[in-house]
Amino acid sequence: MSAEFFNVATVQAGLEKLFVHWSPIRQTAILDPRAALGRVLAEPIYSPECLPYFPRSTMDGYAVRASDTFGATQSLPAYLTCIGSIQMGQAADISLQSGQCVEIFTGAMLPAHADAVVMVERTQKLSETEIEILAPIAPGENVVQVGEDVESGELLLPAGHRLRPEDMGGLLAVGVLAIKVIEPPRIGILSCGDELVPPEALPAPGQIRDINAPMLAALVQSVGGHPVLLGIAKDDAADYHACARAGFAGVDILLMTAGSSVSSRDLTREVIASLGQPGILQHGLAVKPGKPTILAVCDGKPVIGLPGNPVSALLVARQIVVPLIRYALGQKSPRLMFVHATLTHNIASVTGREDTIPVRLIEHKGGWQAEPLFGKSNLIFTLVRADGVVHIPLNSNGLKAGTLVEVVVWDG
Repeated sequence: MSAEFFNVATVQAGLEKLFVHWSPIRQTAILDPRAALGRVLAEPIYSPECLPYFPRSTMDGYAVRASDTFGATQSLPAYLTCIGSIQMGQAADISLQSGQCVEIFTGAMLPAHADAVVMVERTQKLSETEIEILAPIAPGENVVQVGEDVESGELLLPAGHRLRPEDMGGLLAVGVLAIKVIEPPRIGILSCGDELVPPEALPAPGQIRDINAPMLAALVQSVGGHPVLLGIAKDDAADYHACARAGFAGVDILLMTAGSSVSSRDLTREVIASLGQPGILQHGLAVKPGKPTILAVCDGKPVIGLPGNPVSALLVARQIVVPLIRYALGQKSPRLMFVHATLTHNIASVTGREDTIPVRLIEHKGGWQAEPLFGKSNLIFTLVRADGVVHIPLNSNGLKAGTLVEVVVWDG
């Protein structure tokens, strides 16, 4: 057995080793924001104009000079002369003088010298031209000023930001029609095992469907990477080496599942070591599940040997692969979504490792309970039934029922 297997490191220490030896090469592209949902910005974007670029009404009512309404009450209204009407989408070519008002609609442009809008409910129409104002209004009330949303030259979005639907709307609102984005890193996913068949195949006795590859591909895609499925290698040194070398050549990061535990049939370590220098940096993480994970950088590319059991593979990938993809895209660490919940059962652990426990969230008396979902690392529905995970600290002996914990909630 390899002594290095027992020289385990924390996830953070493992990531730091990878980052020391890896400088991702980021390719960029220019896209219309409408075609860039989920893409990551390669450079900051500044607003080319103010938004709004004209003062707008937020109410149906009358555009006025606020000073003309001061002191108005229902018993002693202010009387103004209506000199016209401004519809939404129409240029305001009217200039207000003292004692005048203009009928205006929500979203319409304020006329010159108007500084407020009296909502229609606080007015009384006496004739086509005479309007009673039944309450005073302050300057700026019911008006969106020029640049109130965004000033010209203001930073809209920083580099490393992943574009959301609302971001796309904001960019188009100020006329930004071309943005520079980072091309998604290509993440190769290679499975290994004579027992594996594609998901669409009917397994023969002793065989199982390969769910790791499509599951990891979905995770990669969800955080902005481009998954490249490399198929299933046999438990044969020549075939495994050939599949790994061919896949490695065309990707930015290579993931390999199965064969990362120490055994006589473990080819993964040997295959990874053959792909380039410096090679394997860490074999063994202080986590459960996922202890036998291999971390390497070969000829400038990260290579990760994940456990074959699907629960282990996915939980470790969330901790290792997701940060690598975000680093490749120039992104900062995400703000994780937490829910505070009370444990329903004891969770045992041992010092010297970080345990990741899937939990189901249950509403209880206006709060949440976290029910641990215990199961072996090859039971995928342990994760399917989970809403998130609880992390047990490195030097903890476990957590007792009734403890208030932070549940890292998964998207969706």
